[in-house]
Amino acid sequence: MYLHTAGGPRWDAFLDALSEHHTVYAPDHPGTGDTARDSIYDIRSLWDLVLIYDEILDALGLDSVPVVGSSFGGMIACEVAAHRPERVSRMVLLDPIGLWREDTPVTPYMLLPQDKLVATLFSNFEAKPVQDFLTLPTDPQELALAMADSVWALGATGKFVWPIPDKGLAGRMHRITAPTLIIWGEDDALISSVYADDFASGIADSRIEIIKGAGHVPQWEQLDTVRPLVLDFLAR
Repeated sequence: MYLHTAGGPRWDAFLDALSEHHTVYAPDHPGTGDTARDSIYDIRSLWDLVLIYDEILDALGLDSVPVVGSSFGGMIACEVAAHRPERVSRMVLLDPIGLWREDTPVTPYMLLPQDKLVATLFSNFEAKPVQDFLTLPTDPQELALAMADSVWALGATGKFVWPIPDKGLAGRMHRITAPTLIIWGEDDALISSVYADDFASGIADSRIEIIKGAGHVPQWEQLDTVRPLVLDFLAR
Protein backbone atom coordinates (compact mmCIF):
# COMPACT_ATOMS: atom_id res chain seq x y z
CA MET A 1 0.00 0.00 0.00
CA TYR A 2 1.34 3.41 -0.98
CA LEU A 3 0.28 6.51 0.97
CA HIS A 4 0.75 9.73 -0.96
CA THR A 5 2.02 13.18 -0.04
CA ALA A 6 0.06 16.18 1.20
CA GLY A 7 -0.18 17.48 -2.35
CA GLY A 8 -2.56 14.73 -3.39
CA PRO A 9 -2.37 11.46 -5.31
CA ARG A 10 -0.31 11.14 -8.46
CA TRP A 11 0.73 7.99 -10.31
CA ASP A 12 4.41 8.35 -11.18
CA ALA A 13 7.55 6.55 -12.31
CA PHE A 14 8.27 5.37 -8.76
CA LEU A 15 4.89 3.65 -8.53
CA ASP A 16 5.46 2.20 -11.99
CA ALA A 17 8.65 0.63 -10.64
CA LEU A 18 6.85 -0.78 -7.60
CA SER A 19 4.02 -2.15 -9.71
CA GLU A 20 6.45 -4.14 -11.87
CA HIS A 21 7.10 -6.36 -8.85
CA HIS A 22 4.12 -5.85 -6.55
CA THR A 23 0.39 -5.25 -6.61
CA VAL A 24 0.21 -1.60 -5.55
CA TYR A 25 -2.79 -0.16 -3.74
CA ALA A 26 -2.58 3.64 -3.68
CA PRO A 27 -5.73 5.00 -1.98
CA ASP A 28 -6.62 8.66 -2.34
CA HIS A 29 -6.65 10.52 0.94
CA PRO A 30 -10.23 11.60 1.74
CA GLY A 31 -11.03 14.86 -0.02
CA THR A 32 -8.34 14.41 -2.71
CA GLY A 33 -8.08 12.64 -6.04
CA ASP A 34 -11.24 10.81 -7.04
CA THR A 35 -12.83 10.99 -3.58
CA ALA A 36 -15.71 13.36 -2.84
CA ARG A 37 -14.26 16.75 -1.93
CA ASP A 38 -16.59 17.23 1.03
CA SER A 39 -15.76 13.79 2.48
CA ILE A 40 -12.94 15.40 4.43
CA TYR A 41 -15.51 17.16 6.62
CA ASP A 42 -16.66 13.79 8.00
CA ILE A 43 -13.20 13.05 9.42
CA ARG A 44 -12.76 14.98 12.62
CA SER A 45 -9.45 13.71 13.96
CA LEU A 46 -6.22 11.95 13.08
CA TRP A 47 -7.57 8.90 14.90
CA ASP A 48 -10.55 8.80 12.53
CA LEU A 49 -8.15 8.93 9.59
CA VAL A 50 -6.02 6.06 10.91
CA LEU A 51 -9.14 3.93 11.29
CA ILE A 52 -10.09 4.67 7.68
CA TYR A 53 -6.83 3.21 6.41
CA ASP A 54 -7.26 0.23 8.72
CA GLU A 55 -10.72 -0.30 7.23
CA ILE A 56 -9.34 0.04 3.69
CA LEU A 57 -7.14 -2.97 4.39
CA ASP A 58 -10.20 -4.81 5.71
CA ALA A 59 -12.15 -3.97 2.56
CA LEU A 60 -9.30 -5.22 0.37
CA GLY A 61 -9.05 -8.44 2.37
CA LEU A 62 -5.43 -7.74 3.29
CA ASP A 63 -4.30 -8.92 6.71
CA SER A 64 -0.70 -7.71 6.53
CA VAL A 65 1.01 -5.62 3.85
CA PRO A 66 4.18 -3.64 3.21
CA VAL A 67 3.42 0.08 3.43
CA VAL A 68 5.31 2.85 1.65
CA GLY A 69 4.58 6.40 2.73
CA SER A 70 5.91 9.70 1.39
CA SER A 71 5.92 12.89 3.50
CA PHE A 72 2.39 13.18 4.94
CA GLY A 73 1.82 9.60 3.82
CA GLY A 74 4.85 8.55 5.85
CA MET A 75 3.28 10.00 8.98
CA ILE A 76 0.05 8.09 8.31
CA ALA A 77 2.04 4.91 7.63
CA CYS A 78 3.66 5.25 11.05
CA GLU A 79 0.34 5.87 12.75
CA VAL A 80 -1.22 2.79 11.13
CA ALA A 81 1.83 0.67 12.02
CA ALA A 82 1.71 1.89 15.62
CA HIS A 83 -2.04 1.31 15.93
CA ARG A 84 -2.05 -2.15 14.29
CA PRO A 85 1.54 -3.47 14.26
CA GLU A 86 0.46 -6.83 12.89
CA ARG A 87 -1.00 -5.26 9.75
CA VAL A 88 2.24 -3.71 8.48
CA SER A 89 4.82 -6.32 7.46
CA ARG A 90 7.48 -3.88 6.25
CA MET A 91 7.55 -0.11 5.98
CA VAL A 92 9.34 2.41 3.79
CA LEU A 93 9.31 6.05 4.89
CA LEU A 94 10.25 8.71 2.36
CA ASP A 95 11.01 12.01 4.14
CA PRO A 96 8.07 11.57 6.54
CA ILE A 97 6.60 14.35 8.62
CA GLY A 98 5.03 13.78 12.03
CA LEU A 99 7.74 14.86 14.48
CA TRP A 100 8.90 18.27 15.67
CA ARG A 101 12.20 19.74 16.83
CA GLU A 102 12.31 23.26 18.23
CA ASP A 103 15.89 23.67 16.98
CA THR A 104 14.98 22.53 13.45
CA PRO A 105 11.30 23.26 12.81
CA VAL A 106 9.43 21.85 9.84
CA THR A 107 8.82 24.48 7.16
CA PRO A 108 5.14 25.60 7.23
CA TYR A 109 4.61 24.48 3.65
CA MET A 110 0.89 25.22 3.62
CA LEU A 111 1.62 28.93 4.00
CA LEU A 112 4.17 29.18 1.18
CA PRO A 113 3.36 30.75 -2.19
CA GLN A 114 3.66 28.34 -5.09
CA ASP A 115 7.14 29.41 -6.21
CA LYS A 116 8.63 29.13 -2.72
CA LEU A 117 6.87 25.81 -2.13
CA VAL A 118 8.43 24.34 -5.27
CA ALA A 119 11.87 25.65 -4.25
CA THR A 120 11.39 24.04 -0.83
CA LEU A 121 10.30 20.66 -2.18
CA PHE A 122 13.04 19.96 -4.69
CA SER A 123 16.78 20.33 -5.08
CA ASN A 124 17.13 18.39 -8.35
CA PHE A 125 14.96 20.13 -10.93
CA GLU A 126 16.51 18.21 -13.83
CA ALA A 127 14.97 14.87 -12.87
CA LYS A 128 12.24 13.86 -15.31
CA PRO A 129 9.61 13.05 -12.64
CA VAL A 130 10.13 16.53 -11.19
CA GLN A 131 9.85 18.14 -14.61
CA ASP A 132 6.69 16.13 -15.28
CA PHE A 133 5.23 17.40 -12.01
CA LEU A 134 6.12 21.00 -12.81
CA THR A 135 4.65 20.86 -16.33
CA LEU A 136 1.30 22.62 -15.98
CA PRO A 137 -1.71 22.41 -18.32
CA THR A 138 -1.72 25.03 -21.07
CA ASP A 139 -5.51 25.26 -21.20
CA PRO A 140 -6.59 28.04 -18.78
CA GLN A 141 -9.57 26.10 -17.44
CA GLU A 142 -7.54 22.94 -16.89
CA LEU A 143 -4.83 25.00 -15.20
CA ALA A 144 -7.35 26.61 -12.86
CA LEU A 145 -8.78 23.21 -11.94
CA ALA A 146 -5.31 21.77 -11.33
CA MET A 147 -4.35 24.65 -9.06
CA ALA A 148 -7.64 24.40 -7.18
CA ASP A 149 -7.14 20.67 -6.69
CA SER A 150 -3.65 21.30 -5.33
CA VAL A 151 -4.83 23.92 -2.84
CA TRP A 152 -7.72 21.74 -1.73
CA ALA A 153 -5.45 18.70 -1.26
CA LEU A 154 -3.10 20.72 0.95
CA GLY A 155 -6.09 21.75 3.03
CA ALA A 156 -7.57 18.26 3.21
CA THR A 157 -4.30 16.84 4.50
CA GLY A 158 -3.27 19.96 6.38
CA LYS A 159 -6.09 19.71 8.89
CA PHE A 160 -4.24 16.76 10.43
CA VAL A 161 -0.88 18.50 10.81
CA TRP A 162 -1.87 22.10 11.55
CA PRO A 163 -0.38 24.15 13.11
CA ILE A 164 2.62 21.84 13.54
CA PRO A 165 2.95 18.18 12.49
CA ASP A 166 3.39 16.87 16.03
CA LYS A 167 0.31 14.95 17.10
CA GLY A 168 2.04 12.63 19.56
CA LEU A 169 3.61 10.17 17.11
CA ALA A 170 6.89 10.18 19.03
CA GLY A 171 5.11 8.56 21.97
CA ARG A 172 3.58 5.83 19.79
CA MET A 173 6.44 4.81 17.50
CA HIS A 174 7.74 2.26 20.00
CA ARG A 175 4.72 0.12 19.07
CA ILE A 176 5.94 -0.28 15.48
CA THR A 177 7.36 -3.75 14.87
CA ALA A 178 7.72 -3.66 11.08
CA PRO A 179 11.26 -3.60 9.68
CA THR A 180 11.53 -0.04 8.40
CA LEU A 181 13.64 1.66 5.75
CA ILE A 182 13.93 5.41 6.27
CA ILE A 183 14.94 7.26 3.11
CA TRP A 184 15.74 10.96 3.26
CA GLY A 185 16.86 13.52 0.72
CA GLU A 186 20.08 15.08 1.99
CA ASP A 187 18.99 18.53 0.79
CA ASP A 188 15.40 18.44 2.06
CA ALA A 189 14.49 22.06 2.84
CA LEU A 190 10.99 21.22 4.08
CA ILE A 191 11.95 18.81 6.84
CA SER A 192 15.64 18.44 7.56
CA SER A 193 17.38 15.09 7.28
CA VAL A 194 18.23 15.35 10.99
CA TYR A 195 14.71 14.02 11.55
CA ALA A 196 15.80 10.69 10.06
CA ASP A 197 17.66 9.98 13.29
CA ASP A 198 14.57 10.82 15.34
CA PHE A 199 12.44 8.37 13.38
CA ALA A 200 15.15 5.71 13.59
CA SER A 201 15.49 6.12 17.35
CA GLY A 202 11.75 5.62 17.76
CA ILE A 203 11.39 2.58 15.50
CA ALA A 204 13.32 -0.41 16.81
CA ASP A 205 14.03 -2.30 13.57
CA SER A 206 14.96 0.54 11.24
CA ARG A 207 17.81 1.82 9.12
CA ILE A 208 18.51 5.09 7.31
CA GLU A 209 19.54 5.84 3.74
CA ILE A 210 20.44 9.47 3.01
CA ILE A 211 20.11 10.31 -0.68
CA LYS A 212 22.55 12.82 -2.13
CA GLY A 213 21.26 15.30 -4.67
CA ALA A 214 17.67 15.04 -3.47
CA GLY A 215 15.28 17.22 -1.54
CA HIS A 216 11.88 16.31 -0.10
CA VAL A 217 10.90 13.84 -2.85
CA PRO A 218 13.94 11.57 -3.35
CA GLN A 219 11.91 8.95 -5.22
CA TRP A 220 11.47 11.54 -8.00
CA GLU A 221 14.73 13.41 -7.76
CA GLN A 222 16.99 10.35 -7.63
CA LEU A 223 14.73 7.57 -8.87
CA ASP A 224 17.58 5.36 -10.08
CA THR A 225 19.08 5.38 -6.58
CA VAL A 226 15.88 5.03 -4.57
CA ARG A 227 14.16 2.40 -6.74
CA PRO A 228 16.64 -0.46 -6.08
CA LEU A 229 16.86 0.41 -2.38
CA VAL A 230 13.10 0.10 -1.97
CA LEU A 231 12.64 -2.96 -4.18
CA ASP A 232 15.47 -4.82 -2.47
CA PHE A 233 14.09 -3.97 0.96
CA LEU A 234 10.55 -5.07 0.07
CA ALA A 235 11.83 -8.34 -1.41
CA ARG A 236 13.40 -9.50 1.85
